[in-house]
Amino acid sequence: MQTKASFKKEILSFFRTGRFYIIAGVIIGLALFLPLLLAGMAAFIDAADEAGIYSDIGMDVGNMTGMITSYSSTGVTMSISGVAEIGLIVFLIFLNRAAGGEQKRRTIIIPKSSGLRGFGYLFPKYIIYPITGLLLGFLGMLASHGISILLFDTNDVLPLNIVMAGLLIGSNLALYICFHLTLGTSTGRSGLSAAICIVAAVLMPTALGTVGAEVIFNPFAMNLIAGQTILSGHLLGGQVLDIIFTLIFAKGIMVITFLVALFAQNARRIDNSGDDKEL
Repeated sequence: MQTKASFKKEILSFFRTGRFYIIAGVIIGLALFLPLLLAGMAAFIDAADEAGIYSDIGMDVGNMTGMITSYSSTGVTMSISGVAEIGLIVFLIFLNRAAGGEQKRRTIIIPKSSGLRGFGYLFPKYIIYPITGLLLGFLGMLASHGISILLFDTNDVLPLNIVMAGLLIGSNLALYICFHLTLGTSTGRSGLSAAICIVAAVLMPTALGTVGAEVIFNPFAMNLIAGQTILSGHLLGGQVLDIIFTLIFAKGIMVITFLVALFAQNARRIDNSGDDKEL
């Protein structure tokens, strides 16, 4: 009963406040806008080249713009970067209220004093928000592929590749959402939690690449794996299995983050007397 009521509270809070629509608009908007931007830049360069602007200064840009506008994979890979970084940042910021923000505002004290337990409080969060991230990331990749087919000369992205890339990007969003929920609800400092997760999401793939860590089976580099998937052409059976194992590994980490958050909630005791301090 508690869990059902918590599901209702989280869903109403997510949709009635408009946070879902803003997040969805940003992620889908990026997926559509970035291929458009790339194609528009190529068209602008072509127009300038035809006007003789580049020839006057000794530049030949014909081959460059031809490469940009030839294949739909260029538009999709650009969308992958935007969704994995800008889309994730927006999602984490708008998730602050659910990731410990309500503890800071003391809005969770009354439900807890009425018997709300840690599982009932946390479980809906770890279902609603990560699944939303997974679905929006997947839909974003489908939208990016669709508009790239229309904008670019050749569709070189196969259906299996875009499905795998969508699952990877969606899982990448879901993974960092779980990290944010765990840090935020465990400490009650949602802003600091969001900052840590954003820095980790931006720096982790680069840092792992610097030390030579393998990309496959690395759930912290799923955006890089998604880009490789789009550019790889035909996926072989072994490549598909590698991606599936990476996704399973990521899901295992998400479960662990929930268990850590649950342990932290159960270990805390809220004293509702006096000034309602959390001990």
